[in-house]
Amino acid sequence: MATFVDRVVLHASGGDGGHGWVSIRRGKFKPRAGPDGGNGGHGGSVTLVVDPQVTTLLDYHHAPHRHASSGKQGMGDHRQGASGEDLVLPVPDGTVVKSTTGEVLADLVGAGAEFVVAAGGHGGLGNAAIASPRRKAPGFALLGEPGEARDIVLELKTIADVALVGFPSAGKSSLVAAISAARPKIADYPFTTLIPNLGVVQAGSARYTVADVPGLIPGASEGKGLGLEFLRHIERCAVLVHVLDCATLEPDRDPLSDLEALEAELATYSGDLGIEGGRVPLNERPRLVVLNKIDVPEARDLAELVRPELEARGLQVFEVSTASHEGLRQLTYALGELVDRARREAPVAEPTRVVLRPKAIDDTGFTVTHKAEGGRDYFQILGSKPERWVRQTDFRNDEAVGYLADRLARLGVEEKLFAAGAVAGAEVVIGSGPDAVVFDWEPTLMTGSELLSGPRGTDLRIEERSRPTRGEKREQYKDRMDAKAEARAELWTEREAGLWTDED
Repeated sequence: MATFVDRVVLHASGGDGGHGWVSIRRGKFKPRAGPDGGNGGHGGSVTLVVDPQVTTLLDYHHAPHRHASSGKQGMGDHRQGASGEDLVLPVPDGTVVKSTTGEVLADLVGAGAEFVVAAGGHGGLGNAAIASPRRKAPGFALLGEPGEARDIVLELKTIADVALVGFPSAGKSSLVAAISAARPKIADYPFTTLIPNLGVVQAGSARYTVADVPGLIPGASEGKGLGLEFLRHIERCAVLVHVLDCATLEPDRDPLSDLEALEAELATYSGDLGIEGGRVPLNERPRLVVLNKIDVPEARDLAELVRPELEARGLQVFEVSTASHEGLRQLTYALGELVDRARREAPVAEPTRVVLRPKAIDDTGFTVTHKAEGGRDYFQILGSKPERWVRQTDFRNDEAVGYLADRLARLGVEEKLFAAGAVAGAEVVIGSGPDAVVFDWEPTLMTGSELLSGPRGTDLRIEERSRPTRGEKREQYKDRMDAKAEARAELWTEREAGLWTDED
């Protein structure tokens, strides 16, 4: 059973948000005292966090499906639903997060570095939160938003200062064991090393790490042998060491041809230049050559023969023997100088700055695009708010659909649709993919009187608002007094004539 896994496909999904609750408070002498439905809780998120104690992705190889807990629904009496707990997944230092298409999403370097893989869904509002002076007792609540689902690729890339590059059985594992306290597996057959081995080397005041990775063969940059596993783990290394086997028994191999094959594979491999430590191509990094196994007489003679030609190419050459430890001291000090120089020339890490990006004045938070594809003419609306509102709407409830229409109108969707050339009956799509909502647009009718502020049932455009003058009021008063005097005189005349009752 494998104990070291450096590449896995992780299927992560955030928790769903809890639904809002519909409830009407009922009290003594108040059978309908108002809405009291609580909000649903938010769903938990799936987060990757670098843990120095974790060295492999084996756990996610056996259990690649991870799901955060969902939020609980709200209840009556203004009780809010509990939010789901976030799912924290520990990963080794140096893990690179990629999409399934190969795009680098995050480079997790350093203890505590984190990346949110799948965000949890928002909880739905209860009818108490939706209530307003115009909608005093909503008969609906918002649904919880589904959590984000995502498939990502996790790749572990070893963090070391020096990488040993060489063919299988070139003596890389023996070299790491000779210059450090690491004890990798060593055997007399090729591809003994199946996983990276790290060793810490102390050379005077210099202290650095050396990585022993699987052997390289021609075509490794195309995936032959263990090539990709080999090349992936040297992308962060600042110094490369070509370990050449001078005692090989294969007739078609020699140190010069091995070096040319190694250089060709380094030049062909295209790694992730955007990760930490991977900004310089492999064939442009500082490197030196180690002629190994000179304890064998024939190997020593071959090393002395090829050394002048290697030095003529500008390479620093060391003849070593891991069996007798000959030349290892000089090699470790030379590597320490190269590592120290690479550290000095590395760009200084700038402190993380908090960048404030205020929202633009004309930024509405959504876009309306007119599209014509395959004989289909429609208008697509994209934006975080409209898409979330659609996901939270219960389309089985007419009142909830009307509430969605009001929210979209207040957001300015109708104005954008008019500006884009939409007319009544045009096809409108909110969102993208299989979860998009498609409907025929019916614009809200605006006659103009809705824009005037006045009492309900009145039209201020036709209402008389002229005030009478003082003279007009005096004339109206005199007319009323004259009318009263005439009525009293007529009544007195009838009484004098004896007419005290109405004839009818």
